[in-house]
Amino acid sequence: MHKAGAASKRTCLSAAMGVIVALVWIAPVLAEPCADPLKPMLRAELFFGRSIGHRFGVSDRQWQSYVDRELAPRFPGGFTVVDGKGQWREGDAILREASKVVILVAPDSAELRTRLAAARQAYIKRFKQKSVGLVTQAVCAAF
Repeated sequence: MHKAGAASKRTCLSAAMGVIVALVWIAPVLAEPCADPLKPMLRAELFFGRSIGHRFGVSDRQWQSYVDRELAPRFPGGFTVVDGKGQWREGDAILREASKVVILVAPDSAELRTRLAAARQAYIKRFKQKSVGLVTQAVCAAF
């Protein structure tokens, strides 16, 4: 083996070991449990557009019906609804849309994620939407 090749290999191994040591050192900080009384939870934010096509289409009454029939039964622990104004770019056009943002915090589970997916699909189907945005984040929370 060439001296240059051996030195290069040692440099790569040293760098890899440095990364491993850093990860081992940082991992406990990232995985710290929640301070009492907080508990590990999942925060989910759902973004519901209120337009159908290029016109305003989901009325307040229709939205409340969706909340009563789809969201409340799936998330009996509660949630918050906030009015929003979405904006995005499609090609050269800037599009804007009235929206509703639903925020909920609950213990994370496969069942919760299934309920989130079902709530999104129900809205997409009912109001002919392209999508319903979903953002999730692990948090510490207490209620």
